[in-house]
Amino acid sequence: MLEGLLNKRAGDFHQIVPFNQAADKLFSFDFSENNKELTTEQIADTESFANYINSKLKTNNCKYGIGGYNEHRTLYARSKHFDAGEEPRRLHLGIDIWGEAGTKVMSPADAIVHSFAFNNNDSDYGATIILTHNIEGNSFHTLYGHLSLNSIKNLREGKRITKGEVFTEFGMRFENGNWPPHLHFQIILNMENWKGDYPGVCKFSERDHWLKNSPDADFILQMNKYLWRSTARHL
Repeated sequence: MLEGLLNKRAGDFHQIVPFNQAADKLFSFDFSENNKELTTEQIADTESFANYINSKLKTNNCKYGIGGYNEHRTLYARSKHFDAGEEPRRLHLGIDIWGEAGTKVMSPADAIVHSFAFNNNDSDYGATIILTHNIEGNSFHTLYGHLSLNSIKNLREGKRITKGEVFTEFGMRFENGNWPPHLHFQIILNMENWKGDYPGVCKFSERDHWLKNSPDADFILQMNKYLWRSTARHL
């Protein structure tokens, strides 16, 4: 399986964001119902939400915050974008890296641009890029959401991106779907005819299907082992 191959080749991937493993701290965010500190009102107001994020990073002296894979998130109630149908979408399929707008993003491996788009719904991805990689004859994709509009200006499908190349950056709220600055990073095995977009949040009842096609992005990131585990992070 591709998961086994990604795990075997974990040490070969380039880091996605500039992170000094020896010096930088990484904060673990929890956006499930276990987080009693973050209120519905804060989540609904992007400036208040951003202040919460920035306060946690500053207080814990962390450069980035991270988390979210397979997390059932109450915060998606902030937008009707996730509420179509009888069952709302709440289960997160990627990993979020929270940091400053303009943070550079690098490709983990050689790639070509599969597709890109400006998904400009409230709380959507905003500017989005999807890359295709091939390892030992196995193709898979990585999705980068909440980017700057400048990242997709003059971009073209099929463009070659080299391992470690800076090809995009974190966007600001007016271009990233109205979120505090962060990167949504997701592995996708089969794009299923999607272009420039792919669900990053699914219905809980469909969890197994979607997680099978989007395995844990930390197979590539390899960042969770550097988490700064503050005992106060959920209070």
